[in-house]
Amino acid sequence: MESIYRRNFTLSTNDCDRFGRMKPSTVLGVMQDAASAHCQQLHLTREELASMGLFWAISRQHVAVTRLPRLGDTVTVETWPGKTSRVAFPRSCICYDSMGRELFRSMSLWVLMDAKTHALVVPGKSGIELPGHTRDGELPMPGSLAPMHLQAQCQRPVVFSELDGNGHMNNTRCADWMMDLLPSSFHQDHPVRDLTVSYLTEAREGDTLDLSYQLSPEGVFHLDAANPSGGHRVFSLEARFL
Repeated sequence: MESIYRRNFTLSTNDCDRFGRMKPSTVLGVMQDAASAHCQQLHLTREELASMGLFWAISRQHVAVTRLPRLGDTVTVETWPGKTSRVAFPRSCICYDSMGRELFRSMSLWVLMDAKTHALVVPGKSGIELPGHTRDGELPMPGSLAPMHLQAQCQRPVVFSELDGNGHMNNTRCADWMMDLLPSSFHQDHPVRDLTVSYLTEAREGDTLDLSYQLSPEGVFHLDAANPSGGHRVFSLEARFL
């Protein structure tokens, strides 16, 4: 089985913001869907992992954007697994326009979780092997995001429409939460150019998260989401806007 997976994707109205640009959550979603489709070819689907008492989760993700495609554009997504580390399965993705020009690329770290305990299962004890390899120009492995003192605060609940098949808030929705904290007047002239997300623990339906955030004069946005019950962080992100 080829270790590089490719698929075409045409942007619809639901994939784009009010200005016709591909939403950051769609960027994350397209890459996630391509990875899932590749796993189907590799016989590592949700159902096959469930039979082993496991499920996939993303722990960290970094996206570098050259240009966001627009409504009606057809793009090509290309993804492949990297060399497995001691704790995670790296995966790269590149998206091209119809002329073969790069739009964005990403590096994400996928981990295996125990379906009953939701504890991390290291690759060496999972029985899972992927045909990982490296190519020129891959992004480095995304690091963790340290807690910061951020000026603005609010709360937001996790609702049904934000859940994935594992019953927790889908990783792509973090980008929507980020975008909703900034007004249209900002987004109109400031598309996302870089996004790093660190997923630290699960958020479930009914959880109300404490959000701390801040936009710097240089266009760098930081967001921390924490669960008041225990005070632990759920996710952190850093985004750079044009």
